[in-house]
Amino acid sequence: MKRSSAEIIREYGPFPGVDHVHGVSYDGQNVWFASGEKLNAFDPASGQALRSIDVAAHAGTAFDGQHLYQIAEDRIHKIDPQTGRVLATIPAPGGGGDSGLTWAEGTLWVGEYRDRKIHQIDPATGKVLRTLESNRFVTGVTWVEGTLWHGTWEEEESELRRIDPKTGEVLESVMMPPGVGVSGLESDGAQRFFCGGGKSGKVRAVRRPVAS
Repeated sequence: MKRSSAEIIREYGPFPGVDHVHGVSYDGQNVWFASGEKLNAFDPASGQALRSIDVAAHAGTAFDGQHLYQIAEDRIHKIDPQTGRVLATIPAPGGGGDSGLTWAEGTLWVGEYRDRKIHQIDPATGKVLRTLESNRFVTGVTWVEGTLWHGTWEEEESELRRIDPKTGEVLESVMMPPGVGVSGLESDGAQRFFCGGGKSGKVRAVRRPVAS
C-alpha cells in the first residue's frame, strides 16, 4: 500500500454562524458544505461565502451535475440548488448512522460511520446495490478519475484512503496532520480534495497525490 502525508494547500473558514462542517460537495464551480440546519456554498478561488439553503444537513452532501443530495438523519433528500426545494426523499442505508455521500456514474455511494461500511445505492429508491467493508470509521466518500476515496476519523487520527471499489482493499493512504480531522470529502475532479473539518468549522483543500 502506498502511504504519504497530506499536503494542505488552503484552509477556508471558519464561516459566520457555522460551528460544524459535515458533508462537502463541489458543483464544478462552488464548494457546498452541510452545517446542520443549512447547506452553504462558497467560492474556492476567493474563499467568499456565497449563499445558503435552509435544509436539514446532518451528514454527507453530493452533486449529480444538476441536483444536490443531502443526508438528513435517516433520509437522503434530493434538492434543487436554485430554489432550495426538496424534490424527492429516499431512506439512507445506515438508518441515521450515515456519514459521507457522493455521486458516481448514476448511483450514490454512502458512508456508514461506526459500522465502517460504504454502500452503493440506487438514487431513486435507496436500494443497496453493493456494500464494502472498512477497518476504520468511514467519514466522507468521493470518486475521482474512476477511483473511490474515503475519509477516516478515529482517535484523533484522520486519513484519506483510496480503495478498490470492488473489494474494499486499501490501495493508498494519505495521513492528515495530528489533530486535523476529516468529516466530509469531495474531489474537484482534478488535483484537489475538499475536506470538511468537523468542529473546526473549516474546509481544507488537500493536494491529491499523483497516480503512479
